[in-house]
Amino acid sequence: MKNFIRFENVSYSYDDNEEEYGDGKSQTKTVGHVDYAVKKADFSIEKGEFVAIVGRNGSGKSTLARTMNALLLPTEGTVLVNGIDTQNDELIWEIRSRVGMVFQNPDNQIVGTSVEEDVAFGLENIGVPREKMLEKIDFALETVKLQKERRTEPHLLSGGQKQRCAIAGIIAMQPECIVLDEATAMLDPIGRREVINLIKKLNKENNITIVHITHHMDEVSQADRVILIDNGIVLADTTPRKLFSDVNLVKNAGLEVPQITALMYNLRQKGIDVPQDIITEEEGILVLIELLKKGGAC
Repeated sequence: MKNFIRFENVSYSYDDNEEEYGDGKSQTKTVGHVDYAVKKADFSIEKGEFVAIVGRNGSGKSTLARTMNALLLPTEGTVLVNGIDTQNDELIWEIRSRVGMVFQNPDNQIVGTSVEEDVAFGLENIGVPREKMLEKIDFALETVKLQKERRTEPHLLSGGQKQRCAIAGIIAMQPECIVLDEATAMLDPIGRREVINLIKKLNKENNITIVHITHHMDEVSQADRVILIDNGIVLADTTPRKLFSDVNLVKNAGLEVPQITALMYNLRQKGIDVPQDIITEEEGILVLIELLKKGGAC
């Protein structure tokens, strides 16, 4: 694997006096310093990884996400996408074709009057020939399982379907990475499961790098790696299993561990010998069954 996104000592500060940067490409670059939303971030995301980023509200995780495809430019340091500096204005569209963004509210992303039209939007903007466009639309809709809804008006879709529609528009552009910024936050459990299953499929079957910003700890447990950020500072960069084994670190960062991990933690506090690195319900059920067999739960 190789570094796909590289943060080199990156800091970002918001300011009331932001100005447009670039030729109408919706970038911003701060012109003053008030407080850092991201402080000295230094890490890499490898091609094909599934990385979760977590932190309490206001921790800086969404700011971090927006620097990954140059929606925001670092105040200090460098963000590289496949070796390209995000501050290279001449290559901004190449960066954004490689890194697609999915945001929290799908209604704010969908612009077409039908699912098919919405998926075509980005392709039309870059002048893809019609024949090639139809191939890409078909592929994207098949990938997200919305073929039957291709002529449906987006407002008639469920929340999960809307997010899958938004993801389809990105897939049609054939990105190497998809960044999801709280994309499951407004969804019900069924919608969340639809989106998580889809991004896992894209990661494993299509080798698309996934960066998933979420406050749902059960979603984090399915990632290869998790980055914990608090007050703009990266506190941990490890596997979900190792992170959730340190319950106090997670709680001190204003977050909760998965429910099954919390249960195991409470059992250990009561002197019951159970593993400290249980992060899935399936693992927890097996542990509890063994306890019951041994009478250890009494």
